[in-house]
Amino acid sequence: MATFFGEVLSVYSRAVDEDEEELDEDEEDGEIRRELEEKRTVNLHWSPEVSESLKSGNKLQCSDFILAVGHNAARFLSVYVLTSENWDAVGHASVWNERSRAGTGISSEEETACAFYRHKDNPSVLICQATCYIAEDQLFQWTEKVFNCLQHRDLNVTVLSDSSVPEYKTADYLCYSSAPFLRSLHTGAFSGQSVCQSLEQPNIVTGLPAAVLNQCEVHRIAAVVYQCYSDVTGPDSVAMETYKPALTKLSKSIQFDPSPSTDVLRKFARTTNIQSNLYI
Repeated sequence: MATFFGEVLSVYSRAVDEDEEELDEDEEDGEIRRELEEKRTVNLHWSPEVSESLKSGNKLQCSDFILAVGHNAARFLSVYVLTSENWDAVGHASVWNERSRAGTGISSEEETACAFYRHKDNPSVLICQATCYIAEDQLFQWTEKVFNCLQHRDLNVTVLSDSSVPEYKTADYLCYSSAPFLRSLHTGAFSGQSVCQSLEQPNIVTGLPAAVLNQCEVHRIAAVVYQCYSDVTGPDSVAMETYKPALTKLSKSIQFDPSPSTDVLRKFARTTNIQSNLYI
């Protein structure tokens, strides 16, 4: 190609350079995406004993899996169940995303954000406390990896989940005055008796509880989600006590303390102050 001044331009070479630049950018973008995908991978870290058993092809013999999602649900288990010395920490999940920066290394904070405990006298009972945020693209990973470690036969799953009252949809807004309150949703394989009213339409379960419920529905596992709607955003002893009926039927499987000491309650929750704090 020639210009008006007789200069010859190498169009072909320029086009090749542009293509090479585009390829370099695509490769760089692809590498960044692969690194992000790798960082966003949910990793399970089990104790040596459990790891050896899983590597041998043996799944955890589990009759009851109790999952607490949210700070009040997790603190409820800490206060009413895990205070006894009958539980061993057997693992934790590491999660890295836009709201949870765990997963880059094993730290005490990371281990407690999504921790697994097993009953010493009854190893078939497994508890998980999940207080970290799990992104939408990580929910399937979490449920798939956790349930791949558990035997499904005769497995019963109980999920305790925190939720905010403004998320609850109803025509009777007077029910908000009774907060906190429980609502339940279960799989088709669940044959037990729910301890509270079923979750009314158009309300839905979201996040990790929904992912676990869907996983159990697909694999025909008996599962029930107990969602606590509370008007208090922080840790609250009243909201924690709302979960008590959900575990009464598991008293044969776990040691349930119906009346924990005041010191234990103070350690894991604050007592709601019913007086106005406008001028405090």
